[in-house]
Amino acid sequence: MWFLNRVARQRNRGSIDWPYPFVEDELFVLTLSTGLEGYHVQVDGKHVTSFPYRVGYNLEDAAILSVNGDVDIQSIVAGSLPMAHPSNAERNLDLLTELKAPPLPEEPIELFIGILSAGSHFTERMAVRRSWMSSVRNSSSTMARFFVALNGRKKVNEDLKKEADFFGDIVIVPFADSYDLVVLKTVAICEYATRVVSAKYIMKCDDDTFVRLDSVMADVKKIPYGKSFYLGNINYYHRPLREGKWAVSFEEWPRDAYPPYANGPGYIVSSDIANFVVSEMEKGRLNLFKMEDVSMGMWVGQFVDTVKPVDYIHSLRFCQFGCVDDYLTAHYQSPGQMACLWDKLAQGRPQCCNAR
Repeated sequence: MWFLNRVARQRNRGSIDWPYPFVEDELFVLTLSTGLEGYHVQVDGKHVTSFPYRVGYNLEDAAILSVNGDVDIQSIVAGSLPMAHPSNAERNLDLLTELKAPPLPEEPIELFIGILSAGSHFTERMAVRRSWMSSVRNSSSTMARFFVALNGRKKVNEDLKKEADFFGDIVIVPFADSYDLVVLKTVAICEYATRVVSAKYIMKCDDDTFVRLDSVMADVKKIPYGKSFYLGNINYYHRPLREGKWAVSFEEWPRDAYPPYANGPGYIVSSDIANFVVSEMEKGRLNLFKMEDVSMGMWVGQFVDTVKPVDYIHSLRFCQFGCVDDYLTAHYQSPGQMACLWDKLAQGRPQCCNAR
């Protein structure tokens, strides 16, 4: 990455007793590059300084670059790393073959996990593949897929298609990605889980959610066989917000409270509920609300009213905000935190990694 900058005139002049690579009111090019050992800084092609990454830092966590100081930025050009020769790139892909999804199972499975993701979230998906999805790949009774909609940028969609072809764990749904259409991804999860792989239980989570698979399955198996259930961190009598970013108008939701619903970062339903969602969608009778977790609560309510009772099972261990020790799912986890949680689980310690 390089910057074409102009150092602004210093407001308070002072003497500088070390080699200073800048001249006031003169253009300069600053290049910031990253390597295995840390950052390297060059000014006008000359190396100025290098410094290591902080302890525990994962370069994939870098999401924001800020420039401070008395300097005028004229332009910024960013390039992705590494810049590899095609033969090296192929060799790099070969190193990731262990992250590929296994073939579709021929027999019914116990748990299907649908992970909502966005086309540009490659880093988040890689963090999931390298951490808790390893447990899924090593299990014959569970399966997981990312559900991703189309992006407005052609290049993102092209890269997504290549990623899907290589890893085999992405379901590309045929509509443009937007907040109001996320609910259709949840319908797609239900359809895939019941029509493609025939799962007993269906879980929905986000790509920044860490799933402690063995413990989730242990909790599911405590539920009597054949019971219809809705498991998660369930909200009761939650009132819609009428102002702000997440505002819901009276036209969209005229009632004072939502039906009981489990928070979206992680919840599980029995297959009969998922089948009901798909069937009602095909018949044009499924109510679609822009908040996907509230929508599932609505659908479960419809199921209760028209089919049979459902056990609502509430657990705070499905964490909505962050993580708690002995979690079942942890939300808002960065790629670095995903790796940290996975390392701790390998040591038998289901503990949080709080430092971003």
